Amino acid sequence: MMKRSFWPAISLLALAACSEPATPADEAAAPDAEATEDGAAMEEDAGGDMSGDQSAELILPLPEETSTEITAEDLAVRISTLADDAYEGRGPGSEAGENSALWIAREMERIGLEPGGEDGGWFQTVAMVEQSIDENASSITFNGTGSGEAMPMTLKEDAVLWTKHQDQTDLDFTDSDLVFVGYGVVAPEYDWNDYEGLDVEGKTVVMLVNDPGFARESEDLFKGRAMTYYGRWTYKFEEAARQGATGAIIIHETEPASYPWEVVRNSWSGAQADLVRDNGGADRTTFESWITVDVARKLFEEAGLDYEELKSAAKEPGFEAVDMGDLTVSGNIVQSIDTMDSRNVVGVLPGTERPDEYMLYTAHWDHLGKKSEERAGEPGQDFYQDDIFNGAVDNATGSAALLEIAERMAAEEHPRSGLFLSVTLEESGLLGSAYYADNPTVPLNQVVAGINMDGMLPVGRTKEMVVVGYGASELEDILKAKLEEQDRVVEPDPRPEAGSFYRSDHISFAKKGVPMLYADGGLDKRDGGEAAGRAAADTYTAQRYHKPMDEYSEDWDLSGMVEDVTALYEVGLEIINSDEWPTWYEGNEFEAAREASLAEKTDGE
Repeated sequence: MMKRSFWPAISLLALAACSEPATPADEAAAPDAEATEDGAAMEEDAGGDMSGDQSAELILPLPEETSTEITAEDLAVRISTLADDAYEGRGPGSEAGENSALWIAREMERIGLEPGGEDGGWFQTVAMVEQSIDENASSITFNGTGSGEAMPMTLKEDAVLWTKHQDQTDLDFTDSDLVFVGYGVVAPEYDWNDYEGLDVEGKTVVMLVNDPGFARESEDLFKGRAMTYYGRWTYKFEEAARQGATGAIIIHETEPASYPWEVVRNSWSGAQADLVRDNGGADRTTFESWITVDVARKLFEEAGLDYEELKSAAKEPGFEAVDMGDLTVSGNIVQSIDTMDSRNVVGVLPGTERPDEYMLYTAHWDHLGKKSEERAGEPGQDFYQDDIFNGAVDNATGSAALLEIAERMAAEEHPRSGLFLSVTLEESGLLGSAYYADNPTVPLNQVVAGINMDGMLPVGRTKEMVVVGYGASELEDILKAKLEEQDRVVEPDPRPEAGSFYRSDHISFAKKGVPMLYADGGLDKRDGGEAAGRAAADTYTAQRYHKPMDEYSEDWDLSGMVEDVTALYEVGLEIINSDEWPTWYEGNEFEAAREASLAEKTDGE
């Protein structure tokens, strides 16, 4: 296993100044001091000081001047910079990607925040491992078909394949029996167990995406069409491992997944990142995979089973897993394994009266990075661009909003503190925020509330804001009041079946009990109505989401984003200037975690 450091030598001094740990290679490359343009020297032991002209350390320069107001011009400057090709898609651990995190830290310093990371610096180191499967040397094949012929999969076209084992470069799995386990869910609170009485040790489980409530389209099971955490692919793979399976396969269908196969192909091809695990990932299944629904239908047919019939049965209480006849799966994974460091960026605006109480804002800075042209898209399509996944909407927009709000708040003093967190590795499974939530630089029971910003569509002004996970906390009441001043309303997520509440960084803090708000611009445009807004959203999902076409354009209409960011700023402003502690609504799934967290705080005082 290799240890790599991708940060450029010219940036190493900044890491030392922020007390970032250096690898031996870093220590050899870093000079003792570097002269700034005005001749002043910055010492290695400068702590969190980021004064002086250090623009040479940045791939792209900071803005020369921005307003303390929230403006379309400032948003455009920050979005276009972070989505620039120079950052090569902001891949965590990459030289260009980590330089974008450095740019955010420098921008936080320029607009008046103080460092809130490790040892008085701006960063929190997140140790990560990057696993890259050799698709030419790796394979997955289904055997024991009714026709007697093996079914080898073409990777990316028929299936994607990877492993979470971090200490093996070559893994094999041979003739693992297939078992269809419905949705692969164990949910005691819903009296549901797809693994009831089942021993899957040594076997490979095949599962449907989403959860039974989505399929039943009624509120009498799970949360109806609103996806629960049990519908998330992360949960399904984790549960398969807990059950002792050798392998785990999810069947992709666009509607229940809420995204097309291209998103699966792009997201799970190439290098895959994870946090460094103490056990090297030994508690995970040997392999994890997605297959297309067309492949699944053929497999079920070869096994003498009816896919549609079993899919329908799987949504009913009491469903029992089904052995897939003589079907087995074999294959191998050849991978390279590199360890490296990425980093969360942490800025603080100290409060004047209650500095140990914090209003939190979060946004992730990372995206998918740069991938080979073969993975980037379909060269014949109009929206094909290049091999850089720029992530302009996802999530240069949220990162720009974070800085806009921070700059606005820094223009005045407030009783409470502001905590501005730009996290890494969101695209790899919310890993940066999960790491921070487990290792906070500020105790989470001192965080009054939080707002997360992710993927803000530039559709222009709308009549509403959409709250993902609607009905969760009193933060929604504050947002409603702020939107009334804009002659706007709050609307619930129109597509709760997509499980968006579990797909961004706020969930890492909600699990710890922190009341979190995740709200975005609506679709009912003031100019063009809902049809125009939905068309824009559908186009983004189909052509740009997790694709190279997610690029910034000067034609973007940022007027609606200005209103949205202003509303989120005003929600936080009310909290940071008050002594109130907004809570989860009674009966919310995170209410107990918050009560326990605050009880610990009270006991410690």
